[in-house]
Amino acid sequence: MQNDDQTSEAYRAVERTARDSYGRLIGYLAARSRDVAAAEDALADAFARALDNWPRCGVPEKPEAWLLTTARRRLIDGARHSRVQAEAIPTLLALVDEAQDLASKDNSFPDERLKLLFICAHPAIDAGIRTPLMLQTVLGLDAARIGSAFLVQPAAMGQRLSRAKAKIRDARMAFELPAASELSPRLNAVLEAIYVAYGSGWDDIAGADSRRRGLAAEAIDLGRLLARLMPNQPEALGLLALMLHCEARRGARRNPEGRYVPLSQQDVAGWSGSMIEEAEQCLSEAAKGAQLGRFQLEAAIQSVHAQRAQTGRTDWEAIALIYEALVRLVPTIGALVGRAAAVAEARGAEAGWEMLEAIPSVAVRTYQPYWAVAAHLLKRTQRTSDATAAYSRAIGLCEDPATREFLIQQSHAS
Repeated sequence: MQNDDQTSEAYRAVERTARDSYGRLIGYLAARSRDVAAAEDALADAFARALDNWPRCGVPEKPEAWLLTTARRRLIDGARHSRVQAEAIPTLLALVDEAQDLASKDNSFPDERLKLLFICAHPAIDAGIRTPLMLQTVLGLDAARIGSAFLVQPAAMGQRLSRAKAKIRDARMAFELPAASELSPRLNAVLEAIYVAYGSGWDDIAGADSRRRGLAAEAIDLGRLLARLMPNQPEALGLLALMLHCEARRGARRNPEGRYVPLSQQDVAGWSGSMIEEAEQCLSEAAKGAQLGRFQLEAAIQSVHAQRAQTGRTDWEAIALIYEALVRLVPTIGALVGRAAAVAEARGAEAGWEMLEAIPSVAVRTYQPYWAVAAHLLKRTQRTSDATAAYSRAIGLCEDPATREFLIQQSHAS
């Protein structure tokens, strides 16, 4: 008979396995079934069975292998009841034996995540859905969260994702890494997916969302795999450097009481020296490629911030100049807001405000960082009523409780 402790442990094990292994499980199943949607359904069913079975029978010694075996059986049942070629079932049966073999030995199952990322970036898949498809299939984000990130209604995003998966299945796309000549054209979409995944995990600093917990670590893991696969691609190294520089400061983003600490006020003793060193090595290797790109520039900005650990100061003029190059290359809203903030620090609040004010209002209506920077600059330039309104907007758009409390305190400070 199960007890509360056993049930709680089982639920924690399911959540931990989903967080740590979802992408590898889906990649492994999809690479063998050739059907991404069926693999997702089978794994969802396996997790549901785990929630029912593990509290009663205990957490298996190898949770991932248990889930693989259970998901494979679901795939076979689905194949038997659908219009598939008869030869598909013996193949799936052999794959169940493979999963059971993994459960009985000390080997781990192959990591197919990169393979699946590049399949999702296939030229036959509509360019606009490639990154969202990767975010759902490999990283487990739901259509609602993906739709929000891409300003698309969840229902519409769900339909587009379903059509993309059907195309992969019906076209019987090869579940292998593309030839070397085909990797580069697909690289940008893969980089973007890893970047968005890291950003989602970074934003959830409190770890309150179980679906996003561990996303940052998984994105860095994928970044390392990608850099090893394509060591001569500067942007792959640039993205890894960017993530490592940001992750190096994760522990310093909160004080011991859990309050938000802005970057300029963080105690550098809380930064990870080993991560910063790895990031700098990646940037150095990327520079040898003499092919500057977005992620290298963003990593270079973080590198300047990291230098405060040695110099005790932040070179805002250098950051402003790098932002200028970034805006010329990719004038995203984030880059434009970042440039304005850096210019304000380097050349004065009025200069920064002029740049911020030049950004089209329609583009920043719901962009929280814009309103936080605007409030700060308006306050510095003595536009009190406008600053109060901007703080109110920034606070209303902020999802993190600690950051929201920080903004409230700033809005009340003289």
